[in-house]
Amino acid sequence: MSLLAATSLVAKTPAPTDLRCELLKGDVLISISDPTPNFAWVVPVVEEGGRQSSYQVQVARAGSDFASEGALSWDSGVIDSSQSLAVEYGGSELQASETYKWRVRVGLNDGEIGHWSEPQRFTMAVDLKDAPSAHPTQATVVAPRSVAELESGRYLIDFGKVAFGFLELDLIAPEEGVLSVHFGERGSESGVLRELPEKSSVRYYQVEQAVSKGNGVYGVHPPKNYRNTKPVAIAIPGRFGTIAPFRYVEIETNGIELENLVANQIALHYPWDEYASYFRSSNEDLNALWDLCKYSMKATSFAGVYVDGDRERIPYEADAYINMLSHYAVDSEYSIGRYTHEYLMDFSTWPTEWKQHSVMMAGIDLMYTGDSSSIRRTYERLKKEKTLEYLARKDGLLVSHPYPNHTKRTGDSADIVDWPPGERDNYVFKEVNTVVNSFHYLNLLQMAELAKSLGIETDAEDYTRRAEEFYKVFNQELFNEETGLYVDGIGTDHSAFHANLFPLAFGLVPEDRRAKVAAFVESKDLACSVYAAQYLLEALYQGGREDAALRLMTMKGVRSWQNMLAVGSTITLEAWDDSFKPNQDWNHAWGAAPGNAIARFMLGVRPLTPGFAEMLIAPRPGSLEFVEGWVPTIRGPVDVSVRQILGEKMNVSLKIPGNTKPTVSLKVPDGRRLVALIVDGESRATVEETGTIELRDLGSGSHEIELSFD
Repeated sequence: MSLLAATSLVAKTPAPTDLRCELLKGDVLISISDPTPNFAWVVPVVEEGGRQSSYQVQVARAGSDFASEGALSWDSGVIDSSQSLAVEYGGSELQASETYKWRVRVGLNDGEIGHWSEPQRFTMAVDLKDAPSAHPTQATVVAPRSVAELESGRYLIDFGKVAFGFLELDLIAPEEGVLSVHFGERGSESGVLRELPEKSSVRYYQVEQAVSKGNGVYGVHPPKNYRNTKPVAIAIPGRFGTIAPFRYVEIETNGIELENLVANQIALHYPWDEYASYFRSSNEDLNALWDLCKYSMKATSFAGVYVDGDRERIPYEADAYINMLSHYAVDSEYSIGRYTHEYLMDFSTWPTEWKQHSVMMAGIDLMYTGDSSSIRRTYERLKKEKTLEYLARKDGLLVSHPYPNHTKRTGDSADIVDWPPGERDNYVFKEVNTVVNSFHYLNLLQMAELAKSLGIETDAEDYTRRAEEFYKVFNQELFNEETGLYVDGIGTDHSAFHANLFPLAFGLVPEDRRAKVAAFVESKDLACSVYAAQYLLEALYQGGREDAALRLMTMKGVRSWQNMLAVGSTITLEAWDDSFKPNQDWNHAWGAAPGNAIARFMLGVRPLTPGFAEMLIAPRPGSLEFVEGWVPTIRGPVDVSVRQILGEKMNVSLKIPGNTKPTVSLKVPDGRRLVALIVDGESRATVEETGTIELRDLGSGSHEIELSFD
């Protein structure tokens, strides 16, 4: 090869990375059901503003070479397109149970097509059908953080964090006998916490483990718990045996003189990339909370489906939606969320708002993946069953949803507002419920987006029109002009916390009313449950009160996220404290709302169009001196770093993935004016701007932005 030819080859576009088949990364260890699977990849960044202009995909049987004659099942040829997500297989029929591999190469900015990617393997299922695919649950060996002999023949092992799994013991016993093994979610340096309140769902188990003389490796499993292994619960694969959440293990040797004792926690979880996300700030309490929220996503993924914790191990729509948002904020793994959403389409739960969360899950799935295949499968059912349009009055407002026929409260209202019931701020339930109707407005907007993604323009236009009309009716019928607040429903003057935070979170509050409503919401602190706090944080950020959101995430006291850390939990709780819900799980993912609030609002990374084809980067650090982190997206991570001298200067560093169009929104501090703006070393003219500024001309790659205020 000549030097000129070699130089030309090196100059080609680098290979795409992070290949996905049906959203699954890496070599797929479970069979793909869809007979025409979708492919996706991350476009390399070689220069500022780089966008994919062409691609070529090849699929071949796993044992063959791509270049061999007749090996290819599909060669797309070079396609002039920027599409890098949801590229549907278009070759000859894929065979059941057969293993294949695929690769892709791309061209950038109308340039020469580049190098081939490393291939990804996938195997087709025995029964091919249009259905979501998900990874199998994995097991990781976790070594102890500490092992202490409390007294002769009594050992305490602390694994540092709670995980769902079982204990593995590797030991040498001079004689056969029985060890007493105590598992616990809670404990201290003096041992496992064994005495728990009667209603507590915090786990403690004792197991009598027989050991044989000599070397032995023993899997020590907790006893079966009836409630979370009932037929309605998600079953754990039999190869793992019975599992439970635990951090501490206490072993009593009962007179056996062990010569060697090695203990490991076998922790179950969905595939996990520890390095997909990162966050640090100038507030250590906030950093600790983010770490708690991130780990909660890994630990609670043990079932391969988003479940509500260990007490029931059942998916619920609201739990799963918050879980989905928080998982997507820390790992670019979308298959478990999609699988859970479609599972809940078939196994719906009873609360009114939970049904509405199914539309929300579909919307988030589309926006974060850019792949509409799940929408195609569920769209008609979402319209018929989940928008609750059958409950609409002539003016579009919904009336209360009755309990399903199979429940004991058939005919009663299934509206929930918040959970547990004691967290509702004295909400007055009426036939037309403000919270339920707030969710309905969001559903209308999301259905318009779903219809648009499927090319059903008439539906998209209809949902958009209805959302506009609904907005007007909602603000006419459910707003109290005298107080400047939203009421709980038609027929009451009471304005609960929830009747205002949900309209604010979902964009139902007009600009001229926003300050009053936002001030009311802020004044109530955390007057809601852990569940509703997801929407409280959204409301505060949407209302321009980022410092209030920061204060709530870092405040101390029994009713706070910091209390979860203070009581020693390593996974977010179901409620603020046991005093609010005595039977609460200490492993509930819906408590991790700050994790997604930090990614979506504090670092400010959110999709504007499906699959982050257009994205918003709108960091709102509030009074923090610095925040930095990277947020995963299906197109690659977004790095955001903000350092500021409050009220004087702000420096923003960004790294933006390829093949996306960002809008960067930066806020001028209240009472200040922007007097200087420098972007990538070039000064831009300013007109003493206040409020926010938007930069729409930045492309992929690295950027440095400096703002000065007076």
